[in-house]
Amino acid sequence: MGALLSLLPVFSQLLDKILPDKGAADAAKLELMKMAQQGDLAQINAEVAIATAQSDINKVEAASTRLFVAGWRPFVGWICGLAVGFKFIGGPVLFMVAQALGHPVDLPVIETSELWPLLLGMLGLGGLRTVEKVKGAA
Repeated sequence: MGALLSLLPVFSQLLDKILPDKGAADAAKLELMKMAQQGDLAQINAEVAIATAQSDINKVEAASTRLFVAGWRPFVGWICGLAVGFKFIGGPVLFMVAQALGHPVDLPVIETSELWPLLLGMLGLGGLRTVEKVKGAA
């Protein structure tokens, strides 16, 4: 619907040419603006409804005791933690030990540009959960 708002000047000029009566053209422009705004409002309402539904799904998933329903978030957290641990601790230690023993080692390169947003997002959510637990809200 945002595209319709950006085309309003074009439609406005078109209405000026089609409708010679200034009052009728202004009324048509006003109706067009109302339609565009109502469309944007409907889109915002739809997005809010989707976000609310996703939040409800997240609550149900978090309350589940089944491993494959509630366990995927901790699994992703552990994978991120292990990747960071290997990147900054395990990998360099393994490399130094291998070099000291005379074995050339080519360590895998972990692409951290994709890892950090996931890990930091999860840590942020984990931090909020900790605050909830401390305050007794959880």
